[in-house]
Amino acid sequence: MKKKILISGILMATTAILLINSCKKSPTPLNLGTLMAGSIDLNAAAAPTNVPVNPVITATFNTDVDATTAIATNVTLTEDYDNVSIALTITASGKVVTITPNANLANGALYKLAITAGLKATSGESLTALTRSFTTVGSFLPAGVFAYWNFDGNANDQTGAYNAASGGITDITYVAGRNAASGQAAKFNGTTSLIEIPNGDALNNTSDFSLSFWVKEDTTGKRDQFVMGLAGWFGFQFEINSNVYGTQKGQCKLAAQYSLSNGTSASQDLWFDGSGTTKDNGGWQGFTFCKDLNSGNGTGVNGLLAQQWAHVVCTYDHTTKIGTIYINGQEMKAQDFNLYGTTHPLYLATGLKYAGNSGNKSFVFGFIQDKVSPTIPDSWADYTNHANGHFQGLLDDVAIYHSVLSPSIITLMYNSGRP
Repeated sequence: MKKKILISGILMATTAILLINSCKKSPTPLNLGTLMAGSIDLNAAAAPTNVPVNPVITATFNTDVDATTAIATNVTLTEDYDNVSIALTITASGKVVTITPNANLANGALYKLAITAGLKATSGESLTALTRSFTTVGSFLPAGVFAYWNFDGNANDQTGAYNAASGGITDITYVAGRNAASGQAAKFNGTTSLIEIPNGDALNNTSDFSLSFWVKEDTTGKRDQFVMGLAGWFGFQFEINSNVYGTQKGQCKLAAQYSLSNGTSASQDLWFDGSGTTKDNGGWQGFTFCKDLNSGNGTGVNGLLAQQWAHVVCTYDHTTKIGTIYINGQEMKAQDFNLYGTTHPLYLATGLKYAGNSGNKSFVFGFIQDKVSPTIPDSWADYTNHANGHFQGLLDDVAIYHSVLSPSIITLMYNSGRP
């Protein structure tokens, strides 16, 4: 009888344990509910192409997230064009993980957001790893820009530091740009159009330098044109010449002041005439490359710039002392200050420099200098003379970097932004 009671007790206990175990809930798997950049769905079937460059990304899950696992090793954002990992601030509260880039992303660039299985719920369940892609708004522009004007209805610097002065916009209209992604462009009339940017000296005080812009020059006037300039010849200017050195095929150049290691400065023109002349075929000893656009049926520099959209980039690398011009993604001209000779001032070049006084620092679009406090007294630089070299045409996506854009990035900028 005792044996029967014992067996019954064991069976009852076993049944009770099974019942208790059957009442326990399995941990809830960690699954993504929504992934948003503001109102933009990053979890949609089609990857969005209009994400702002300063997004706050919120990932909402079906259950609470273990905040100790919401860390940089488990949540990454990668810039596709150069495979750079973006620094992020990552926080978790309840079911929501907030992901914020520490600096603005590049314009018009593809990014990949990855969240690994290292992200866990408070119950310990891991997320199934996921990757989502998105493209930022606008034309492609590498990250790290110092100043950037996209001329989408205004002349504001998109970094916020170098906006047009109050009353500093004269006879500018904004028209459709070269493609849908580029938005609008600034139109200059060739006589009075001008945009004046105060405190432009900071643009030029740098060791490494890159200037990138899109331009569509109207050459019907058959004259030289100043596309932009900083305090006349005390900073830098970019100009396009209709007829230089008798070639009838034009020239473009970046004229700039360079800082020297002895504390002074010296000027130099980085000019391109399409002649193909270098140190190896009778040109100056410091000219290492010049693309030949003139021989045969070549149309010269004007064939690249006149009456059509062109992408121009000028760079200076203080480490190598090499300055380069690129047009439409291709190298056109290069010069090396190391080859100028030890007695030449530019052999001591350490970067670019603003060499004017404290009162004349305006950076302008449309001419060589501003109209309020001109630094060049010569008649050819008089803004009030409409026959002088005022720029006529369209200008867009002007970007200044205090770094050297690589050839591959420059080619990508052209290919992704071309009309």
